[in-house]
Amino acid sequence: MPPLPDPTPRAHLTGHRIRERRLLIGMKQAALAEAAGISASYLNLIEHNRRKIGGKLLVQLARTLEVEPGFLADGADATIHDTLQAAARAAVDSFGTVPETGRIDDLAARFPGWTGLIAAQQKRISGLEAAVEGLRDRLSHDPVLAEAMHEVLSSVAAIRSTADILARERDLDAAWRARFHRNLHEEAERLSARATAMLGHFEAPDARGAALSATPIETVEALFDASAHHFPEIEEAGAQAIPAILARSPGMEDAATRALGERMLSRYAEDAQRLPLSRLLPAARACGFDPGALLGLGAGDVALVLRRLAALPRAEPAPSFGLAICDASGALLFRRRLASFSIPRFGPGCPLWPLYAALARPGQPDAGLLEMPQGARFRVWAVAQPVAQTGFGTAPVVQATMLVAPHEATGPASAGGNLAAQPILAGPGCAVCPRETCPARR
Repeated sequence: MPPLPDPTPRAHLTGHRIRERRLLIGMKQAALAEAAGISASYLNLIEHNRRKIGGKLLVQLARTLEVEPGFLADGADATIHDTLQAAARAAVDSFGTVPETGRIDDLAARFPGWTGLIAAQQKRISGLEAAVEGLRDRLSHDPVLAEAMHEVLSSVAAIRSTADILARERDLDAAWRARFHRNLHEEAERLSARATAMLGHFEAPDARGAALSATPIETVEALFDASAHHFPEIEEAGAQAIPAILARSPGMEDAATRALGERMLSRYAEDAQRLPLSRLLPAARACGFDPGALLGLGAGDVALVLRRLAALPRAEPAPSFGLAICDASGALLFRRRLASFSIPRFGPGCPLWPLYAALARPGQPDAGLLEMPQGARFRVWAVAQPVAQTGFGTAPVVQATMLVAPHEATGPASAGGNLAAQPILAGPGCAVCPRETCPARR
């Protein structure tokens, strides 16, 4: 039996979330109204979703209720919301009634610990399924494994043939019998070595056997998240600061993870050198952090401007920017997620995102307005550009970059694209999107 549908857009339930949070912490309606500087009757209208709310009043209420404004405006963290949606859709059966997907925000508000536990378990299940799928793919297509298996089967055939001769030919000359025994011993040694090597091919690089630990990209993203995607040391000293950052960051003991971290931080250092904050910040403040008005700073490199806006220091009064980077296959290479905008780690995002549409128009910047299934709107700016050349007469290596910001947090329509046009009815990805009739649905 499928989960119950979400009957009301999440963005329309701000008042309900304010009331639930107030009751959860045991605050009277009059006390919250006084702290926010409004009348109790007006707060009552807000809590019953009869008055829209935003701006300073929303921020003041969130501060008094000790939550982030995004939680009141958009509900539970979008990634947690989508993860629980995925868990409900993936459930073959359930204990008792079916999951009430329309009440995920209520669950998150009342029981944030249990909500986080369910989301973490669903993430682990997804990781295990991805690991199994990867191993199955390796069993079918890995050339190293295919060669090792061929060698193992050859040794097994040789051992069986030799043993058969020794068992059947009882009158063998002693010299020949000794030769066959030597061959049998040598093939057994080779079989043992090849089997050990094949086992090592599947083992994780972690010597402690943590075969299902975080992937390198997840560890590197955690490094960036811990610094809010801004590294003052690199802004000041450039690439010289990278070894110290890697040395103090957990998970960098793994060679592959450290190499990826060094590569991502090196690109950050190159970006900071090409477009330093001393040039970016004055221009960004003057235009209200509008990416379209800042394209000239990139000297033709639009992705550079988008990446630098996603790496602004926290002290700046800039919108909360999210970032997604994918290759030409659509596989996500890097992300800076927003609490209100889910960017999946496992599986692709929504095919309607400009991130993927940009791949069909390399070099052409695009912008748009996304409307998610829960009613939240986001402005996005995207471009696909070559990042490496493979030679004359061959196609370059292309990556697409997309910058995301909440619609309410950005200023007027961007000069980089027609953001005032009809919004794109997108979603977080087909696996959890409730738009069943979407023409792009997989």
